[in-house]
Amino acid sequence: MALFRCFLLLFVSVSVAQTRIKPVALDSMDFIVDRIVAIDNFDTMYYTKGPILYKKPKDQPAINYSNVQLGIPTTVNAFNPLKINMFYQDFNTVIILDNRLAEIFKIDFNTKQPYKNVSHISTGYDNTLWIFNQDLQHLELYDYKNHKIRATTVPVQSDVLDLKSDYNYCWLLTENFLYQYTYFGSLIAKFENKGYTSFAVHNENLVLKSGENLYYKPKKSTEILGLKTPKLLINQFLLTNETLYIYDSKKRYTYQLKIE
Repeated sequence: MALFRCFLLLFVSVSVAQTRIKPVALDSMDFIVDRIVAIDNFDTMYYTKGPILYKKPKDQPAINYSNVQLGIPTTVNAFNPLKINMFYQDFNTVIILDNRLAEIFKIDFNTKQPYKNVSHISTGYDNTLWIFNQDLQHLELYDYKNHKIRATTVPVQSDVLDLKSDYNYCWLLTENFLYQYTYFGSLIAKFENKGYTSFAVHNENLVLKSGENLYYKPKKSTEILGLKTPKLLINQFLLTNETLYIYDSKKRYTYQLKIE
């Protein structure tokens, strides 16, 4: 029986290892920016150069935003294009922008009581942000209009590497695990981190990066599949539906994900 279990485990491992997704190259374009923030279904691109955030709709002029006092943003999240959030970690401050990149809200955590030392943020539903409270080592779903915490998670025991969310779920990548939470703060999935350092998410499908390799985790699946990516310097990667974007700091490459 023990021998049979070992054989079955080996068979499953080999099957999973052989299941890979081949990205099909669509196009590439020369593009030099600091960071690509997001690319939506209409090919509107959000990107940063220094302290400036640009929104560039397809075949239209770009508009931009910058804050001289706060400088270069640590992260920018454009998941909700009507409430884009810019996080300035050095100032413990978040700026919320509308779809014309006009300021609609400012959250200075230094002035809030109790004080919050925030290291990561991501978009929540309604008027909320997922924030990682570095002092308490847990996630909080923060209502920034009413200054209320709608949900909290159990503290994590290792350093946070990345944080992403949509309206229903939040994913937290730490040095030890990848966690998935509901918008109530309930943990629904936990995966061992096998060297992943960052990830992208769209419609609950995840692409994870380990070294110079990318992996794909389908929605509501425990499998993490290898991506047969070409040998590129992966400075950044984004996922929009089944389109994978890879940016090497000079070119933006576009691929269609195709399961073999």
